[in-house]
Amino acid sequence: MADYLKRWVSGVVLVATLLGCSSSAVQSGSWEIYRNARYGFEFPYPDNWVAGEAPVNGDGQVFSDRQNPALEMRGWAGYNLVGDVGKEGKNIKNNKNNIDSPKPLQENFTTEQGVVGELKVELGDRVSSMTLTLVRGDVRYNFQGKAPSKQFADYYKFFYYVASQYRISPPLK
Repeated sequence: MADYLKRWVSGVVLVATLLGCSSSAVQSGSWEIYRNARYGFEFPYPDNWVAGEAPVNGDGQVFSDRQNPALEMRGWAGYNLVGDVGKEGKNIKNNKNNIDSPKPLQENFTTEQGVVGELKVELGDRVSSMTLTLVRGDVRYNFQGKAPSKQFADYYKFFYYVASQYRISPPLK
């Protein structure tokens, strides 16, 4: 496992450098991996970033750059169970009358792990973001990178690469 982690961290630094990410976030050269025990996902973040206050429900984590706190990455997950509750206490999916039902993903992105999902970029006046959504079974997994809009282009490739490294643990048998 230690060899895997060393190769992985070296690869992240090499790819980030090749992508042209020159920020202090990438130049630290040392990365950590956030692992979520509740939903079984993980993603890398630079070791010079700080973790925000973890939500009580354990659904994810946010990290921000010490030098630029407006620069954030976050990962979270939640059960994809919406709709009316049926007679047996189970949620009824695909209820066309339920406006809260999640829309189907526009599958346009594949992680290094081979999981297919939807990657959206939203460009705003003040803040822009990249959001990856993956669905496996009844769980919806998310990664988001946010930056002030004037800096977003500088971090696009960085966020894209981290999204590609987002991993979901195999289901327990």
